[in-house]
Amino acid sequence: MPTETRPARAPLFTNRQLVRLLWPLIIEQGLAVLVGMADTVMVSSAGEAAISGVSLVDMVNQLIFNIFAALATGGAVVTSQALGAKDDRRAQESAGQLVSLSALLGGGVMLAGALARGALLRLLFGSIAADVMQAAMLYFLITALSYPFMALYNAGAALFRSTGNSAVSMRVSVLVNLINVAGNALCIYVLHMGVAGVAVPTLASRVVGAAVILALAAREDNAALRLTWAGVRSFRPAIAKDILYIGIPSAFENSFFQLGRVLVVSMISLHGTVHITANAVANNLDGVSCIVGNAIGLGMITVVGRCVGARDLGQAAAYAKKLLLWDYILQGAVAAAVVASLPWTLRLYTLTPETTHLAGLLIAIHGVCAIVMWPAAFVLPNALRAANDVRYTMAVSIFSMVAFRLVLSYILCVRMGWGAVGVWIAMVVDWVCRLAGFVWRFASHRWEEHAKRKWEDAA
Repeated sequence: MPTETRPARAPLFTNRQLVRLLWPLIIEQGLAVLVGMADTVMVSSAGEAAISGVSLVDMVNQLIFNIFAALATGGAVVTSQALGAKDDRRAQESAGQLVSLSALLGGGVMLAGALARGALLRLLFGSIAADVMQAAMLYFLITALSYPFMALYNAGAALFRSTGNSAVSMRVSVLVNLINVAGNALCIYVLHMGVAGVAVPTLASRVVGAAVILALAAREDNAALRLTWAGVRSFRPAIAKDILYIGIPSAFENSFFQLGRVLVVSMISLHGTVHITANAVANNLDGVSCIVGNAIGLGMITVVGRCVGARDLGQAAAYAKKLLLWDYILQGAVAAAVVASLPWTLRLYTLTPETTHLAGLLIAIHGVCAIVMWPAAFVLPNALRAANDVRYTMAVSIFSMVAFRLVLSYILCVRMGWGAVGVWIAMVVDWVCRLAGFVWRFASHRWEEHAKRKWEDAA
């Protein structure tokens, strides 16, 4: 069906404004990945059991962080649409609701994680060696204490991105990661704290990050979208409902996706420490390939959300295509560089020759396929979410995860004995399904019906 829109208007974003929004996000995402790599490199000095324990818990942590990120996405969509509609009051109210919901969610998950970590680790990774389990238990306990602060940081960062001021969250991210890296070096190399030497600085840095970004959001000179205590304390059912309308399906989708990754890692763990460690290192380095994609995905929510709020679906579609093209060009170049530099980057890790060879093979599979598939499979759906088309993205993601990544991983990894390689082949098949579903949805214009329905409800 043809796109319906208002009469032609001036572009909502110039290329200069898009670049100003995106480059801080790229730096912020890059810092997160590089610090994660530094964590793995540093903890590798404590042995492969330490690397494996940390990597297994990080899979669970990523599942939890995806829930926080999904809630922040809901807040970012609602806030961006309000700003696009020039409704400053609603934008400020949504900011307060996002922060309060994030605090409640973070606190609840912290208590559940700290109390149930042993049962959860045994359920997911019961077959792992005793020394790996010991490292995982300690790392899980300390990092669980950081959950509320991570949720609050994500909320604050989402608010600044909604206003187009992503440079603020970038600067806070620089501070957080400096604290993390410096703390890791001190606690691991000087104090010889092992796994705790990675976890304690992570906790400290997230406490600082949450405090700083919320303080900046509450400053009186933050005219674009000021966070107030009254806004955080008050309950706005209609706005909370709108945030959760986006956030709950996104959380379910992201959590199920990450849970699937955890389950396939439990399959990999059946093949021993070499496969677990190679998978961890490959995930670490492959994160570099996805830096640009993750950043542009965050920017996509702000840009398309503003266009939807302004009731201009023509510009929403045009900017989605433009950002997707930019991602293909930039992310393709980065992925190619990651694969080409493998002989040097793998030397940064303290690994056996067998683990090094397997990690290199996994990274090559990811890098080559990501150039063709990753942007359409993971960045494009953010345009649909920004237009309130969240149930479709959830359905496609869950179907693809179950039918391909989980079932096919079991066949290739467990039944056929391919180990980590089988899991990564199944991952690529999952990408193909996601790409086909999201490209069809965008090209058919059916995502626009959800934006129009929201306009009718508002009227």
